[in-house]
Amino acid sequence: MRTHNNLFGRIAAFETLHAANQKARKGKRCRPSCLRFEAQLEDNLIQLQHELLAGEYQLSGYRSFAVHEPKTRTITALINYRDRVVQQALIDVIEPLFEPAFISDSYACRAGKGTHAGAHRVQRMMVSRLRSHGKLYALKADVRRYFASINHATLKTLLRKKIACRQTLLLIDGIIDSYHTPGHAGTGIPIGNLTSQLFANIYLDALDQRIKCRLSEKHYVRYMDDFVVLHHDKDRLRYLRIDIELFLASQLQLELNHKTQIFPVSVRHGRGLDFLGYHIWPHKRRLRKDSLKRFKRRVRQLQRRYAEGRTHFPQIKQQLASWIAHARHGDALPAVARYLNSHPFRRSHHDRH
Repeated sequence: MRTHNNLFGRIAAFETLHAANQKARKGKRCRPSCLRFEAQLEDNLIQLQHELLAGEYQLSGYRSFAVHEPKTRTITALINYRDRVVQQALIDVIEPLFEPAFISDSYACRAGKGTHAGAHRVQRMMVSRLRSHGKLYALKADVRRYFASINHATLKTLLRKKIACRQTLLLIDGIIDSYHTPGHAGTGIPIGNLTSQLFANIYLDALDQRIKCRLSEKHYVRYMDDFVVLHHDKDRLRYLRIDIELFLASQLQLELNHKTQIFPVSVRHGRGLDFLGYHIWPHKRRLRKDSLKRFKRRVRQLQRRYAEGRTHFPQIKQQLASWIAHARHGDALPAVARYLNSHPFRRSHHDRH
């Protein structure tokens, strides 16, 4: 396997850092730390470049907060905006080294992929398996506490299969070692780091390669820590589950969630596959009920903000656009339209005057 050297000069180049800032500011432009950084952008980028080249750069630290959608979990995010710029510059240089080797059926955090493409691919696989064998079973699984369980030493080993540049590895190791899951030294990466999505895909690529190449299972799709294997033989899926559990434990220090299950998928009615926010059958797709409930809660939150004058229609449209697209792919657009038509956005009387 080819390794790459002389990467750090590209990471620390002013042009790379400037381009990285343009990406890192997405969704953060109104944050005080971003505003301060961009108020003297050129000076701050030059200072960042100097610290990187001199080996003086230090990550500032993290803050933690809880989010409750789609489920309650703790997010650990960078305190200082400048660290986002460094991480984006690192991603821009090293991601192209790993991306070509990823399987095509890994759909999280990759250009041209995503939940809609993943769900469509699963449906095509279902149709193909049914056409050739007449019956269909699914192994539906996810990795238990995935981000919190990633082993630092194993992650570093996987990264070194492609990267040989000493300064780049020092930067990467510093990011990895800057955080650990409370009570578990040497384990865990923060969900809020820009690098974490790439690191997480690299980590489970070992599983992808085993299932697709070593075990020759072509009907396999993964979205971050969730994955599904489709087959006509239930016993084959039982064997795969055991193999996957042993591989995860021995090679990646991970384990499957206890909710992992094998079940038949109905052709048109009955049980479908709950995956990527949809209930999926071979010839139809439905949005999950809890997804529609979350949408309604989000609309009510935005309506309160709009009534109080704290947001405007362009921002509302932007925030709802991706969700409406998600609903469209799950045949839920009529239900969404009915809800929005019956719950219009209105300014409060005080705000109008």
